[in-house]
Amino acid sequence: QVQLVESGGGLVQAGGSLRLSCAASGSIFSINIMAWHRQAPGKQRELVARITSGGMTNYADSVKGRFTISRDSAKNTVYLQMNSLKPEDTAVYYCAMESYWGKGTLVTVSS
Repeated sequence: QVQLVESGGGLVQAGGSLRLSCAASGSIFSINIMAWHRQAPGKQRELVARITSGGMTNYADSVKGRFTISRDSAKNTVYLQMNSLKPEDTAVYYCAMESYWGKGTLVTVSS
């Protein structure tokens, strides 16, 4: 059984930084796309960033220039470095690998 476990969420002041991690365990091999999504209160879940096995990245316009996604394929781990955080970044952040999803980690940015 495949499990994705996120870590690194928490409370931070506006302008601060956080680094999220997501590690996969179980029988999962050759993961092509790893991604981070988020869901703010009362809003739909949205894609934040994704990275392919070849290192190509895509970002939501709202986080470009502030967030950086990276991966360690040998460890089946994906990271999200979040800088210059804004209150509107407050959300539960979920990682996804292929069809698997983590349970989410809460990021709260205070003004």
